[in-house]
Order: sequence, then structure tokens, then C-alpha cells
Amino acid sequence: MVRVAAVGDIPEGDVKVVAVFEKRVAIGNVEGRLYAFDDVCTHDGGPLGEGSLDGYEVECPRHGARFDIRDGSVLCLPATVGINTYLVRVEEDDVYIEI
Repeated sequence: MVRVAAVGDIPEGDVKVVAVFEKRVAIGNVEGRLYAFDDVCTHDGGPLGEGSLDGYEVECPRHGARFDIRDGSVLCLPATVGINTYLVRVEEDDVYIEI
């Protein structure tokens, strides 16, 4: 597990992008629960962390592909391949992810 942020760095309804081992990972906060996923759309490499978060869905800002941040599954074309998700653990005020 790698510490990536403090809980307060990721307000509810927002996404924060962090670098972990030269990989960009986005962390979304939905109703106080944190979910980590690749910051790269599988359709064209768009920055998912810059997209909108609506509940458990993140939308790529380039072409509108949507993914479920809980399991990485594709929810809307043009993407056809899901994104990677990562285990998140919160200890006190620290956020850790497992890559």
C-alpha cells in the first residue's frame, strides 16, 4: 500500500489525480467512500480525472465514455474496454492505494 493523499484532499463528489510509481491514478469520493482508478480512458487515453463524476460514474472529457469507478466497467461507448481499479484503504486521515 502506498500513501497518496489525506482524506481532506478529496472532497465528496470530487476527483484527485496522483502519481504512483510513474502511473497516474484518480481517486474519487462518493458519499464519503474513496475509489481509485486509472486516470486514462481506454478509448483514446483521455484524462479521466478531468472528467465529471456523477455518483459512481466518471465521464471522459474528450468523447464521453463513462466508467463505473467501483469496478472499472464500461457504462457508455465509445470505450469498449474497462479501466483498472485499485484497492483503497483509509487509516486515520491518510489514504493508501494498492497497485
